[in-house]
Amino acid sequence: MQDTPTPADLAATETIDSRHPLVTEFAHAHARGANDRERAVALTHAVRDTFRYDPYRIDLSPAGMRASTVLINGYGWCVPKAILLAAVCRAAGIPARLGFADVRNHMSTERMRQTMKTDLFIWHGYTDIWLDGAWRKATPAFNLSLCEKFGLHPLDFDGVQDSIYHSFDKAGNRHMEYVLERGHFEDLPLTRIVTDFRRTYPGWLHGTDLHSELAQDDFLADVSRESSSSGD
Repeated sequence: MQDTPTPADLAATETIDSRHPLVTEFAHAHARGANDRERAVALTHAVRDTFRYDPYRIDLSPAGMRASTVLINGYGWCVPKAILLAAVCRAAGIPARLGFADVRNHMSTERMRQTMKTDLFIWHGYTDIWLDGAWRKATPAFNLSLCEKFGLHPLDFDGVQDSIYHSFDKAGNRHMEYVLERGHFEDLPLTRIVTDFRRTYPGWLHGTDLHSELAQDDFLADVSRESSSSGD
């Protein structure tokens, strides 16, 4: 059976709240171009760079995962940013859904590895966008300024090729490794993610809403310190 869009790939949900006024406003402001491909590219880069990537402020409650919450907060980790991209694409009339994979981050900071007890990041999120008769993967996680600061290749998206994490950084160091594809979803499988996070990262996340114990300043300090040490 051909994998083509369904009405659900354009529908609003509790987390992919594509009808929220802030979401529709963002889509209207950034979906620029002569066709769906150009509009999707513009939306992907806008979500990537307008909102700071922050893996240490995680709220896995339904409200914390909404696309509109990223717009309100001004930051997000990979899954909420993928949710936001799906929402603004749907708001612009472009079918979109969520994709997930487990990745091994070979450049994870020492503190992150000690806290998580692993360098495996499960349920990494990206966005599947239907363009020119095919699903294209877009990964809006790392904002451009973060990539420039820490020597990472930016995740550019042209609407033709998949945009996924790079295997190596600009210096040739091993970066991201995809170890498991979890498939695509028309809505966020939040219950499955919460269950797996609690089992896989018991020392990292705590409480009923799973807020991270760490902060953005700690993340930047860790990466900056390790980047400086590697250059000595």
